[in-house]
Amino acid sequence: MIEPTLRPAPATSTLQDGEVIARVLAGETALFEVLMRRHNTRVYRAVRSILRDEAECEDAMQQAWLSAYAHLAGFAGEASLGTWLVRIALNAALGRLRGPERRLRSFDVALLEEEAVTDPVHPERRAAARELVTLLESAVDRLPPGLRTVYVLREVEHLSTAEAAGALGLSVEAVKVRLHRARHALRDALAAELGAAAPEAFTFLAPRCDRLVAAVLAALRAPRMA
Repeated sequence: MIEPTLRPAPATSTLQDGEVIARVLAGETALFEVLMRRHNTRVYRAVRSILRDEAECEDAMQQAWLSAYAHLAGFAGEASLGTWLVRIALNAALGRLRGPERRLRSFDVALLEEEAVTDPVHPERRAAARELVTLLESAVDRLPPGLRTVYVLREVEHLSTAEAAGALGLSVEAVKVRLHRARHALRDALAAELGAAAPEAFTFLAPRCDRLVAAVLAALRAPRMA
């Protein structure tokens, strides 16, 4: 177990993971923050592929990072740090899934709203894009756990087939088969969802409708040319 110390972390964005690990193990434990910020998305996605409750995900992520910190000296470097962290994250998530005191808490929509990034895309197009992402996330959530985790690691997190196989303790062939099944299941699910939504396509949203109505009415009220 590494004995924690309180030291401010310097700017270390150019350091490789191995260098950060070596310095953490040498006593600069504040640098562990660099690893967390660098790999938090990967850890979240791994956990989220198993636990679909956001509060549970945060608890599992905290547990995973604490475990990674405690066992950092045992990281052999045979796989990438990201793959090693995925294994730890999956184990933490599975442990909570099986735990006798698992708590079910509601999805925190406000948290997502606070983390939303403003971009220059038109608000209506941005909303539509968000709806598509939500549709995909919902379809992924409905996949069987074995297929869902493989899909997230391969297609969302972009692990190689070999890396995903190593993280999950599966053969490369098993990962390929599960990914193939996941893709087909998602294709069918999305086709059904999009088919049901077809009548809502190309709607003329309220702000645009208001502008057009106002323009037409203004033109009708204008005096006609002789």
